[in-house]
Amino acid sequence: MAGMMPQTGQKTSAGEFVRQVRQEANKVTWPTRKETFVTTAMVFAMSFLAAIFFFVVDWFVSHGVRLILGLGG
Repeated sequence: MAGMMPQTGQKTSAGEFVRQVRQEANKVTWPTRKETFVTTAMVFAMSFLAAIFFFVVDWFVSHGVRLILGLGG
């Protein structure tokens, strides 16, 4: 790949740039529809679990602070 890179100070023509972009784009492996669905579902599941975790931690800390400061009624 180093042989294809222009030397410092040289400019790449627009045509050469487009050719290089197409070459690199052909190397991209796009995920399948199933992979995209599974990954998206995992992101939603982990976000939901993180939200529950932080809700519980916040609840305990809040009640602990109220207990220590005597604001709990």
